[in-house]
Amino acid sequence: MSIGNSNSPEEERPSTDDRSEDRLVERSVEEPSIGTALKKARIAAGLTVDEVSSITRVRIPIVHAIEEDDFTRCGGDVYARGHIRTLARAVHLDPAPLVESYDAAHGGRPAPTPAAPMFDAERIRPERQRPNWTAAMVAAIVAVIGFVGFTAFSGDAEKEKRPVAEGSASPKPAPKQSGGKPAAQPSQVPPAAKPEPSDSAIAAAPKDLVTVVLTADTGESWISAKDSTGRLLFDGTLVQGQSKTFTDKESVDLVLGDAGVVKLFVNGKEIKDDFQPGQVERLTYTKEDPSQGQPQAG
Repeated sequence: MSIGNSNSPEEERPSTDDRSEDRLVERSVEEPSIGTALKKARIAAGLTVDEVSSITRVRIPIVHAIEEDDFTRCGGDVYARGHIRTLARAVHLDPAPLVESYDAAHGGRPAPTPAAPMFDAERIRPERQRPNWTAAMVAAIVAVIGFVGFTAFSGDAEKEKRPVAEGSASPKPAPKQSGGKPAAQPSQVPPAAKPEPSDSAIAAAPKDLVTVVLTADTGESWISAKDSTGRLLFDGTLVQGQSKTFTDKESVDLVLGDAGVVKLFVNGKEIKDDFQPGQVERLTYTKEDPSQGQPQAG
């Protein structure tokens, strides 16, 4: 039996570490770089660098640099990844493995930019305001109410400013005492007796009109006076010392409630009829009256 140095099967097998290193070497040999892969794919697609540049809008110098694995001319990692994707699609390659290789060789994929500023901008955008119809309707109602109130107030003011026609108001009679004479009111001064018409005043009565002058001489009396058309000139009470004058072109009709206390002048002449106290008289005078009696001093 010969004794020799022979290797056992275990010694002839390669170790595990050797096999791992071999696979790494084979893998590194099999996988081309990013630039090489893009260049081979371009050539296989039958495209020139100029044609790829026209398709992708990537400038020719940058295409050459990327095919040489020089990414410094891209302007940053973001632009480099974008160019790799664009060129890969143009030459019919899947861009995802190439971008992963780029990220592995250049420090990984950057963190995504937060979208908060965009939401902040949306949040601070002023909201468009809608017209406030309720406030507009309230303002319109207030304006209408104000206009109606102003119109009513103006109408009342106009009524107050209109002159009161002679004879439209009746003076209040003074309260009588038990002796039959009116008593002066405590808060009012007794009206001073008006002087009776003088001869000159009576003579000045116009000749083309009927002029009637009534004076409550010794007491108060209710009287009514109308013109020739039946229009009411006065309807009320004359207190003691008060006088009224009525004129018309044709005639004046009188009703005296207490003819005995009234002095009566017609067309400048005093009427001396013997009227009794408390006697009611209905009288009518024209321009030709009085038909009897002479002018007398008051």
